[in-house]
Amino acid sequence: MNERLAREERDRRLEQYASAPGRLREALAGVPSEAMKWRPEPGEFSVHEIICHCADSETNAYSRIRYLLTEEKPVIVGYDPDTWAREFDYVGHPLDAALVTVEAVRANTAPVLRRLPDEAWAKEGTHTESGRYTAADWLRIYSDHLEEHIGQIKRTVDAWRLR
Repeated sequence: MNERLAREERDRRLEQYASAPGRLREALAGVPSEAMKWRPEPGEFSVHEIICHCADSETNAYSRIRYLLTEEKPVIVGYDPDTWAREFDYVGHPLDAALVTVEAVRANTAPVLRRLPDEAWAKEGTHTESGRYTAADWLRIYSDHLEEHIGQIKRTVDAWRLR
């Protein structure tokens, strides 16, 4: 990673980032209620847990980009999603609250990102797991993150149907 983003790619990724919650909601709308908490394998997330993970990931992302943009030498702390799922009881967490969190965080962050000057994308910190971490790295990761989980939701529902 750690490469600069050309303006065209950055703009494409910003649009993808901002519009992904709508696609996540659409994917969720296609999940039968009986499949919502079904796990394809032990230790894998159900659709319900995927949405809860996305909410926690988005709140982490919200803080990460703000620290990267404003602090000198910020440290970006990694976390274990499986531990968060267990400790925060994703299975029992309200699905609607998690989905609204994803939507609200992105709706609040996208305008900030769109106003950034070119030089802001080179700001950097240190990620506890991956080392050097720039604002451009952040955008690469989080513009793809919900897309990856939308695919995971579709694969989970397909597996549920074939069980």
